Amino acid sequence: MDSLERATEATLIRGSRIVSAHPRTLAAIVAFSLAGFGAAAYGIASQGPDASDLPRRLVTEIVTGEDVSTQLEALAGQTLHLYRSDLTRAGDNAESLLSRLGVSDLEAAEFLRRDAQARKLLEGRPGKIVRLAATPTGTLEELTARFAPGDSALLATHFMRMRIARDAGQLSASIETVPLASSVRLGSGTIRSSLFAATDESGIPDAIAVQLAEAFSADIDFHRELRKGDTFSVVYETLTADGEPITWNNVGGKVVAAEFVNKGRAHSAVWFKDDDGRGGFYDLNGQSKRRSFLASPMEFSRVTSGFAMRLHPILNQWRQHKGVDYGAPTGTPVRTVGNGTVEFAGWQNGYGNVVQVNHGNDRSTVYAHLSRLDVRKGQRVDQGDRIGAVGATGWATGPHLHFEFKLNGAQQNPMVMARSSEAIELSASGKQRFAGLAQSIRGQLEAAGSIGASVAE
Repeated sequence: MDSLERATEATLIRGSRIVSAHPRTLAAIVAFSLAGFGAAAYGIASQGPDASDLPRRLVTEIVTGEDVSTQLEALAGQTLHLYRSDLTRAGDNAESLLSRLGVSDLEAAEFLRRDAQARKLLEGRPGKIVRLAATPTGTLEELTARFAPGDSALLATHFMRMRIARDAGQLSASIETVPLASSVRLGSGTIRSSLFAATDESGIPDAIAVQLAEAFSADIDFHRELRKGDTFSVVYETLTADGEPITWNNVGGKVVAAEFVNKGRAHSAVWFKDDDGRGGFYDLNGQSKRRSFLASPMEFSRVTSGFAMRLHPILNQWRQHKGVDYGAPTGTPVRTVGNGTVEFAGWQNGYGNVVQVNHGNDRSTVYAHLSRLDVRKGQRVDQGDRIGAVGATGWATGPHLHFEFKLNGAQQNPMVMARSSEAIELSASGKQRFAGLAQSIRGQLEAAGSIGASVAE
């Protein structure tokens, strides 16, 4: 090794030691030097030759393409398959369904009417998911339908797949039972008129919208406090049939996490199971959103008369309305807002069919005008249990639920009582598990929110 190589090696060794001993100092020196170099480079570049003085050369190349007739012949040689999708509707027949899907095929319509398997497409409940392939002339090539199984035990786990195909000129039908798949989706929206209008606009299933309202029921009175411009982001799990979100029986999935900004204030909700396996919504700090009392005895409905002065619809007099009326169709399920014991279930003058639940500590709730009673006196009920259904019994001008919350026998505002009731706390080990979940959920909610932001831009 000559003297130059030995000197170079010694220099590298010393340099390595300096880097190891002073990494931050060296980084600062390099950064400063680069900044200076950038400024110097800018000064030097500005002194270069004028671009207008540089030599220029024009290059011309003729590009020849195939003539139009050749391209048309190539397209004519391609087989076109036209696919359309829709949901079956109440009152559909073979012709109306096929016509809506762009098919004019008398043979296919006749097949849907006479074949035992194919007839099931138009039998039973509407809402079957239909995807159809047809020729350019409107002849049916293949039809696939996905719908709920007849066995209620399979509703949340399987779906039915019907396939109608043309083989060697003959149509045939087959049906099979297939497991549902689960996937996580993101969505967001802005309130313009109502929650359901916003979720529809964002393509979020109604079942998810109902859960969204339920998750924030203790934070937001969706009947009075919703504002135009409020925003929401949601991460939800949806059940799919061959990649299509299912549309039947409100088993379309569940909310994993959500954020709702109401009147400028952000509220968060994360679905989490505690150490006992009971699921519920918590905010990102691990505070349970489940209270001793639910804010509403129905999953989602329209308040027709609140806890305030009103003109009585029958007596035609101004009176204090000491309850809340929820407008809903007859038969809509009614649930108890808290744990307790049924102390009355039967007919009570103007209340019609009524259920009264004692929750202890001098607190009770009343559910009136029911069309059906699903509990009996002395029965133990848990929060969310179904106790009856909406009706118009007693002094009622139409189907609705009259709901009261009593404290020491005096009616109280149910919303105020729900918000002030005790929150359910997580155990120490539950809080630790939740903290890890919340960390990943924050990123998902940010991603969901960016969907709406990008659309707005």
